[in-house]
Order: sequence, then C-alpha cells, then structure tokens
Amino acid sequence: MSNKRQLHPSTIAVRTQTERTQQMEHSTPLFLTSSFTFENAESMRAAFADESDDNIYSRYSNPTVDEFAHKIALLEKCEAGFAVASGMAAVFNSFMALLKTGDHLLCCRSMFGGTNTVVTKFLGKFGIEFTLVDAADIDNWEAFVKPNTKMLYLETPTNPQLELIDLEKAGRLAKKHNLIYNVDNCFATPFLQTPADFGADLVIHSATKWIDGQGRVLGGVIAGKKELINEVYLFCRNSGPTLSAFNAWVLTKSLETLDVRITRHSANALKVAETLEKNAQLEWVKYPFLPSHPQYEIARKQMSAGGGIVCFEIKGGVEGGRKFMDALQLLSLTPNLGDSRSIASHPASTTHSKLSEEERLKVGITPGLIRISVGLEHPDDVIYDIEQALNSIH
Repeated sequence: MSNKRQLHPSTIAVRTQTERTQQMEHSTPLFLTSSFTFENAESMRAAFADESDDNIYSRYSNPTVDEFAHKIALLEKCEAGFAVASGMAAVFNSFMALLKTGDHLLCCRSMFGGTNTVVTKFLGKFGIEFTLVDAADIDNWEAFVKPNTKMLYLETPTNPQLELIDLEKAGRLAKKHNLIYNVDNCFATPFLQTPADFGADLVIHSATKWIDGQGRVLGGVIAGKKELINEVYLFCRNSGPTLSAFNAWVLTKSLETLDVRITRHSANALKVAETLEKNAQLEWVKYPFLPSHPQYEIARKQMSAGGGIVCFEIKGGVEGGRKFMDALQLLSLTPNLGDSRSIASHPASTTHSKLSEEERLKVGITPGLIRISVGLEHPDDVIYDIEQALNSIH
C-alpha cells in the first residue's frame, strides 16, 4: 500500500493487505494451498531461477504468510520480514541462518526458557560459542566481545523476569563491533517499542502471544534488514519451519486490533501492579512502569507503556508458589501468555523446572516467582482473584 502521507501504525495494521482478487473481497483472502500453478514452462523456469517473484510452493512463500510478515516489518520499521511456524522457530532460525561454526554469540542471561535451552544446549553442537551476560550490567558487556563475536542477542522486557535492557546502549555496542543486533520484542510488541529505532538489525516475535491475543494459533516472525532477511529466507526455504497459511491469516487479522488490545492490557497490568505493590503478603512486585522497578527510567525512555506482564514473589518458596496457583479461581493456569484471558504461571515448577536451583537463580528465576499475563477482563476481578488466593494460603 502506497501513500505519500505517513500513516499511523494502527492504520498500517488495519489497512495493509494482499491485493484484492477478482472477487473484490473486503477482508484479506486466505490462500490455503500447498503449491501454485504456471501458465507455461517459461514462467515456471523463471520462478525457479529467481527471475520473478511468482509463488512456487507454500514452503517457499505464500501470499497470506507474506502479508503477515510484511505487515510486521512495516510496524517494526524494518526493510523486510519472514514468518515461521512459532516463536522458537524465529529464535532458532535467526541464529542458524546467520551464525556458523567458529562464531560467537553474546547473549543476555535473562531470556525465555526455550531460548536458554537452544543457546546453552544446542548451539555447541554446531560449533557456535556463546557468552551469557547480565542484563543489569550492560556497561560491562564490551569486555565479553571476542574477535569472533558475530551477534548480540537480547530480550527486553525479559521473560519472565521483566528486566529492562537499554536498547540504545546495546545498539551502540553492536555498531562499534559490527555485530548483528538481534532483539526479541515479544513482550513489548511494535506498538510499545520499536528496537529498529535503536539500531536493531533483526527484531523477532513469538506471534503466538500478544499478536494473536486469544490463544488460538502458533506463529513466529523475523523482521530486519533486507540482506539479513534474505539469508533467513534461504535457510528456512530449505529447512522448512513453515507457517501455515491459516495461522498467518489469523495473525494478520489479529494485528488489526493489537494497538487497542495492548493499550488495554497495559492499563490493566499497571492497575494490578500498583494494587499488589501495597500487599504485605508479597516479597516484591515488578512491572516496567512502576517507579520501584530497577530499570524504570529505561522503560520510560524506550517504551510507550509497560505491557501486560506483572511479576511478583510469593512467600514460601516453590511450595508457596504451587499453593497460590491451586488457590486461583478466575485466572487460567497455562504456559501461554498474551491472551485476552488473564494467566498465571510459576516458572520454577514449570518452564524452568529442568534447570537446577543454582541455574534458575543465575537466570533470575526465584522459587516463588509468579508471572501474571494480565488479560482484558476488568482489572478489579483480576486483582480480587489474586488477593483471595494470597489470603487463602497465608
């Protein structure tokens, strides 16, 4: 879609879609097909020779999937995008398409459990080195840069610890050492934060979370510089982490309401956090837009709102966390987040349970840490359920 006037991101999310077919549909079409046909041998030859942009096979490209990836790229202020089957597929393929044996990855220690597993357990099998650095120690990250360091990878806010990393400082470090600057922007979404503004070369998402917003489908996406996305495309075209056209159709439609939803999620989460911060039954409460957050000033500098995740520490350790989860009546117990329904999770007994206690503490997973994905219910109802659960175990 071309327009001389610069459109607002919410308008881009609503109005960017595949060119209308001869049926003149208003809603974006769904191209549910495994392959595409050609009028003659020459046009087929040209497509396989990359002399045309014609679709060949949905593992390579599909109009519905391409629409979703293109829309994310526009929202993230990136040159191009490529969509894959899940958030972890986005993480893994952003590594494997651009790193090789002998390369070194500089990676923030605070990260999603699945990403931690890929970095610490699997990259070594391909001869890729890594160093984990503390989110709160960004001024000393440069000491860990090696001659073979190729990529800087981070999340902000981190999952589930809600640590904030100064994107501007990280961007300067990456530029100084010519590193690929790779940012997981899942928790913030492009409506709260655009890492490309701070020099990010790649921005990745688990679209399963806030982008879908209703816990329906899996999806992932990588946006960034055109030459890097081309490398990702060539790798994924042959390795096959394909996003289904149906899931892409759901996700591209979901983007139309993301601005409205993430605004409401953020407002609800802030109210929950402000209320719980006064609760003496909790060790601490963490939310990016609470002044008590250690990186509050960073959050205010690079985010327009705090997002939909609130974390707190239950007294009583792991067992206290389990009792709290069992006492909830309204909130869902599920490993997902970013849903219209509020969700509670206890990382120490679930997503990070395979790590030793020492390993969990190193990545900021304390025994009684509870992560709340605040949904679209009335915030008073969410607060009531959390408080009644706390009262029932104390």
